[in-house]
Amino acid sequence: MEEDIDTRKINNSFLRDHSYATEEHFRLASFSLPSSLLHWSKPPPSRTWTVVMTYQQDYLSPCLYPLSALSDIISTVEFNHTGELLATGDKGGRVVIFQREQESKNQVHRRGEYNVYSTFQSHEPEFDYLKSLEIEEKINKIRWLPQQNAAYFLLSTNDKTVKLWKVSERDKRPEGYNLKDEEGRLRDPATITTLRVPVLRPMDLMVEATPRRVFANAHTYHINSISVNSDYETYMSADDLRINLWNFEITNQSFNIVDIKPANMEELTEVITAAEFHPHHCNTFVYSSSKGTIRLCDMRASALCDRHTKFFEEPEDPSNRSFFSEIISSISDVKFSHSGRYIMTRDYLTVKVWDLNMENRPIETYQVHDYLRSKLCSLYENDCIFDKFECVWNGSDSVIMTGSYNNFFRMFDRNTKRDVTLEASRENSKPRAILKPRKVCVGGKRRKDEISVDSLDFSKKILHTAWHPSENIIAVAATNNLYIFQDKVN
Repeated sequence: MEEDIDTRKINNSFLRDHSYATEEHFRLASFSLPSSLLHWSKPPPSRTWTVVMTYQQDYLSPCLYPLSALSDIISTVEFNHTGELLATGDKGGRVVIFQREQESKNQVHRRGEYNVYSTFQSHEPEFDYLKSLEIEEKINKIRWLPQQNAAYFLLSTNDKTVKLWKVSERDKRPEGYNLKDEEGRLRDPATITTLRVPVLRPMDLMVEATPRRVFANAHTYHINSISVNSDYETYMSADDLRINLWNFEITNQSFNIVDIKPANMEELTEVITAAEFHPHHCNTFVYSSSKGTIRLCDMRASALCDRHTKFFEEPEDPSNRSFFSEIISSISDVKFSHSGRYIMTRDYLTVKVWDLNMENRPIETYQVHDYLRSKLCSLYENDCIFDKFECVWNGSDSVIMTGSYNNFFRMFDRNTKRDVTLEASRENSKPRAILKPRKVCVGGKRRKDEISVDSLDFSKKILHTAWHPSENIIAVAATNNLYIFQDKVN
């Protein structure tokens, strides 16, 4: 039985994520976030949770992008380091960047609104003729680089190829070429009798996205993670069995720092599920596995980090052992805290916080949807048990957030151990609408404001979330809808 579990689990880790399209367009809404989560130490001020504005993403024109609704499903969400930009990637290979509106003295309530800044096609579908394998264009991850000048840089990756994009603005155009006419055609040198000095003329603001680097042909399996190093000169990309280290200036070669592929693939027992660099120490990184373990590696110890520096694993409670134990213990996401002291991991039912100085067990464990433990059999049959939920920290590492089903997402306050369940739904997307906490009824009599666990819609799921680096603004992706929530003081 255990061999069957391992085989099913590992096989599914090599497959694409299972998602279902339930809407026809992206939708961006800006809500308020219960800031009382972050201020339990003192009486919270009077606050309301309201919708600021709803965006209909009609810029995805069918004429420009004749793709199915399935390609519009959001596959990753990421704020940049200042929080002024928000990037989303979808299954159609597109990257959409939103820019935060400048705060107005007359319209202070608009401080959390994001408008479309740029949209471009990052990846195209490909076909590997040597392996007879189709390579999807789906954007698996987006990571921003710190802004060094007027331009923005971000990394985007699909299953095989990582691209470095430059996003810049242009509001002037050069005129008065000597060797070209005004339409850009080369002039006959015999007709050039005078020398002109080119000048810059004002023009409508145009945002350009250009690929500066393409990092390809280094991964045999599907890339599941990319992470920018704190030295900002290198980054790593991780697939199911290997982790590669890249230099931003070198595209034709990478350095393999982790390789867990066995000599005989029949002996494969676990795969890499996520990896991330330490936020401050450029030599340190962690990666998680499908066995529910986390390995901390130090690149100073050896060139190939096949021997970990620290190994984090929680002993399993024999009383909770079941047919699905190893599947639900697989870690789908791992994140360092902003301080670098803690690691947060997400498995199917829980979020755990680990102290880097304590390897034998997590210091905090939060139940995300423990009421689904009795539903694991049906979740296994419809493949939902293999869904990969992400988790994020708030700017001060005091609150963590992760997604669930029925478009629910959970927030846990680490100081008070209080939690709240919120719902991202189209019904609550009207401007200034009030967002109320939700509760799930497990058994017995159901109250009016509760929802039965048997009524949950498992095709609606919050897999991808992001938190503003310094403010209480979050982005939540629900299939092909994007919601932005913010706290609001009355």
